[in-house]
Amino acid sequence: MAEVKVFNTDGKEAGTLELSDSVFGVEPNEHLVALAVKQYLANQRQGTQKAKTRSEVSGGGRKPWRQKGTGHARQGSIRAPQWKGGGMVFAPVPRDYSFKMNRKEKRAALCSVLSSKVLDNKLCVIEGLSMDAPKTKDFAKVVSNLELAKAVFVITENDESRSNIVLSARNMPNVITAAPNTINVFDLLKYDTIVLTKDAAKEIEEVYA
Repeated sequence: MAEVKVFNTDGKEAGTLELSDSVFGVEPNEHLVALAVKQYLANQRQGTQKAKTRSEVSGGGRKPWRQKGTGHARQGSIRAPQWKGGGMVFAPVPRDYSFKMNRKEKRAALCSVLSSKVLDNKLCVIEGLSMDAPKTKDFAKVVSNLELAKAVFVITENDESRSNIVLSARNMPNVITAAPNTINVFDLLKYDTIVLTKDAAKEIEEVYA
């Protein structure tokens, strides 16, 4: 089992924690990780882009000049794609870009990222995190003590001070918060370090093992 150091909010070591190999010690699958990122980005697209084809633009009902004898090339409509103001060839239409991944594939991709973070020493476990009131200054001090640049803080849903932590981290551009059941591959890759509370680490093992 992978063993990682546990820190307190002052940035000092407070013991160690053994992590399950079924979640934090798997062989990374780069293909599934890339597929999960592609799915995340595709699902964010609105798919509302639209342009008109020659049949949808207004005007152009009359043939601009007769077929022969003018010296011009033959033309059937002033709204053909080669004319200014004409329709677009193969115009984009609203569509749904999202696609599905199997549940086991999603789990394997997430475990791959978590395992690679452990191997790169980019996974930090803290004893706990509590705040009496939402205060960005206090939360920034915790981030500074842990020497973090860009980080994802994973906190359990039943944490009493979760709302205060979320509000405190909201104004920090390089920090986001998430629950164990809402973490995704894209965010874990985008941010350098994953910070887990001990309870969050245990919940992740229960959800994804």
